[in-house]
Amino acid sequence: MKSETTMSTQPLHTTADSARMTRWPAVLCWLAVALEGFDLVVLGAVIPELLATKALGFTPEAATLVATMSLVGVGLGAAAVGPLVDRFGRRYSIIACVLIFSVFTLLVAFAPNVALFTTFRFIAGLALGAVMPSCLAYISEHNKSGKTGKATTLTMTGYHAGAVAISLLAVFFSHNWHLLFIAGGVAGLLMLPLLWWKLPESQGFLDAQAAKTAVGSSASVGSAATPDPVAVKTGLGGLFAGRYALVTIGVWVTSFMGLLLVYGLNTWLPKIMADAGYPVADSLVMLFVMNVGAVVGLVIAGWLADKHGTKPIVLMWFLLAAVFLAALSIPMSGQILVNIAVFITGVFVFSAQVLVYAFVSAIYPAHTRGTALGMASAVGRIGAIVGPFITGTLVTAGIAYPWGFYLFAVVAVLGFAAMSIVPKKV
Repeated sequence: MKSETTMSTQPLHTTADSARMTRWPAVLCWLAVALEGFDLVVLGAVIPELLATKALGFTPEAATLVATMSLVGVGLGAAAVGPLVDRFGRRYSIIACVLIFSVFTLLVAFAPNVALFTTFRFIAGLALGAVMPSCLAYISEHNKSGKTGKATTLTMTGYHAGAVAISLLAVFFSHNWHLLFIAGGVAGLLMLPLLWWKLPESQGFLDAQAAKTAVGSSASVGSAATPDPVAVKTGLGGLFAGRYALVTIGVWVTSFMGLLLVYGLNTWLPKIMADAGYPVADSLVMLFVMNVGAVVGLVIAGWLADKHGTKPIVLMWFLLAAVFLAALSIPMSGQILVNIAVFITGVFVFSAQVLVYAFVSAIYPAHTRGTALGMASAVGRIGAIVGPFITGTLVTAGIAYPWGFYLFAVVAVLGFAAMSIVPKKV
């Protein structure tokens, strides 16, 4: 009787503990991505104040250099983290990234000159670029269903939450820009003990390591079984093994186009709409509305991707993004109508890129997943640099409206075309 009582009560206790343990990694990855959004967007929030007060000797040229070096750091960090996260694990990568970008974001607040401000920001950018691929690799393996759409898109809503948080803080504290960097740095440092305590290593990573060890052991004892070279190839080589080469090329081009759209619109939408004749205040509201649309789009896209497959939804999202981007070139009467159009555009433009990450998480094996996500993000960051530059050139030439929207529509079509060549399975 005693053993029957133990058997009947123990599973209930284990299940409850398991549920709590299952929630923690998802929450912590979301928070880490939210910190990334906060610390990335903080620079844009403080640049107007830095220029207005000429703090540290800031000039428009210095601000451009800082912004560019920050994005370069993000791209390099994303590219470099892949092999590391696939070799040493997702847990340590996430913890190290949060530690590094928090410390150097804090140091930015106390930089005595533009040179050190830029240096600290670049180093912080390295870790900021690395944390997102690490979190997405982790969360895709943490999701036991094998479907990565909803898990990825919900995690990425953290980025927008962080961006909204710093935007709201900037409204009240932009006059004291030091506090905004201090807030981001301190928040990350406070999160570190929780990450160490509640974030276990990814089981998918542990299984992949065990599989590699088994292959190595078989080879050392002269096993007759010959492992599939595609199945065990790691690093960049694994991204181009067999049919993965076509996947990698298509995903890289799609990611480039996706982030070109995201950063091009986030940087220049208010200016383009102001050039179109809309009041400046309304143009700023449009940027907020577009980002709200992004969050809604992430939730919808993830649900549809898990239900119908990620690739078809990626294709649909890029195609619809092209249609609505082109539609923004049409003059509209009434602020409500314009905001509806901008909202719908945000639904498709921002989540299209995140769906690419969901596809990558699903199609690559665990031993190359971190590298695949890191490189997709890194190539996309090149688009993030190119997008604002090209759009800025159109603004300078005085033709950003309507040609900027035509350009964005073409970029969305190119993203659609690149994703079209990618096989659903390998």
